[in-house]
Amino acid sequence: MNTNDLALLTDLYELTMMQGYHETGLENKIVVFDLFYRKNPSGNGYAVAAGLEQAIDYIKNLHFSIEDINYLKSLNIFSDSFITYLENFSFTGEVYAIPEGTVVFPHEPLMRIKAPIIEAQLIETALLNIINHQSLIATKASRVVWAAQGDPVMEFGLRRAQGPDAGTYGARAAVIGGCCGTSNVLTGKLFDVPVKGTHAHSWVMSFPDEITAFREYARLFPNACTLLVDTYNTLESGVPNAIKVFQEMRENGIELKNYGIRLDSGDLAYLSKQAKKMLEEAGFEDAVISASSDLDESLISSLKLQGAKIGLWGVGTKLITSDDCPAFGGVYKLAAESDGKGNFVPKIKLSNNTEKVTNPGIKKVFRIYDKKTGKIKADIIALEEESIDETKVLTLFDNNATWKRMTLQPNTYTVRELLIPIFKNGKCVYNSPSVMEIQSYCNKEKETLWEEHKRNKNPHVVPVDLSEKLLALKLKLINEMSIK
Repeated sequence: MNTNDLALLTDLYELTMMQGYHETGLENKIVVFDLFYRKNPSGNGYAVAAGLEQAIDYIKNLHFSIEDINYLKSLNIFSDSFITYLENFSFTGEVYAIPEGTVVFPHEPLMRIKAPIIEAQLIETALLNIINHQSLIATKASRVVWAAQGDPVMEFGLRRAQGPDAGTYGARAAVIGGCCGTSNVLTGKLFDVPVKGTHAHSWVMSFPDEITAFREYARLFPNACTLLVDTYNTLESGVPNAIKVFQEMRENGIELKNYGIRLDSGDLAYLSKQAKKMLEEAGFEDAVISASSDLDESLISSLKLQGAKIGLWGVGTKLITSDDCPAFGGVYKLAAESDGKGNFVPKIKLSNNTEKVTNPGIKKVFRIYDKKTGKIKADIIALEEESIDETKVLTLFDNNATWKRMTLQPNTYTVRELLIPIFKNGKCVYNSPSVMEIQSYCNKEKETLWEEHKRNKNPHVVPVDLSEKLLALKLKLINEMSIK
């Protein structure tokens, strides 16, 4: 994905609407859009925000090249004056966003864009494409890592990803979500994350016999010798030959570190337990048994329950494609527009599906923590001008069942605003951390969740409430629109 050439990474209707704004004199009307999602993927208790760095790069480099302009001219649907406008296009607005690696919940603005409507409209599609994809994979990776219960998880789904970009940026997101590394060398180069790997069955099959293949691999990579043992017969051939090679390495004075075996087929629980027993009896107690073979969080949890002796998990297809939930479902909705006099008029979208009714106005997100434990108590979506005083009583209530309330006493909780400035007046004011720094931050973020929120099945729901002021505004607009 070349961020210098993404102006046309948009839906056609964004451009036709832009021309409409241009031709009707609305192009400079300042509006506010929210980018948010409605449902946690895979039935999870939270999502992990990801993709902000690529979104920043996209906006920074957003312009129409000569080739872009010529192509748009060839469609014969755009006016000369609009084409001239595009030739000098650049983003001049404001962006607030929740940092990558933050745990987030449905309906919270992950990004808030304030800009001339003609600019805000153009960036909708690309922002959704970037944020939806990486947040999906980061969340899936977090689920897999939770299932592994502290064992390292490696991402290696490139060959099954839906294209080079999905494989590369998906691997980036997987590392943010908690994976210890990736097999994707391009991701390693672009984002300075650990790259890891062993060898394929073809390596073993390329030699006269399995033991020769193992010896050659050990000779070439003595400090990273993980041998794939299931090419022919895991317990009768593969594991015994691996043990023999490890013994030879030790006899030759080679320090055994970062070594072990990999299982890629068969009954992983049974095979790992048998292999562990064989390795320990031979004196290789610290050999790591890694496993692959269409793993996901459900299968890893099952293998854990069966007592599998697996210390490293290689997860490919079902992680990089988010096999059980292929889309994040983020949307981009108009929340407010300027009246031309310095005031903003809140906007609302109604729907027969109550979940699709939007929250109006310019908003912020407060995260409320229990002061003693540091755990999340709730999130509050509020209007921009609102604040919370930690020295006062705070009452939280379920917006759909207002009798369900939680009262927090003064000085027993802390408050954090999640949305931070990214662009002001078209200029980036934010420096993205490295991917490994984001991963570290994400790990700390997950520690603010209660264990009940992190479980993969039927997690407890973190309350996300509207402030009383925002809820009143929403109900007022709903009533006014219903009368119309």
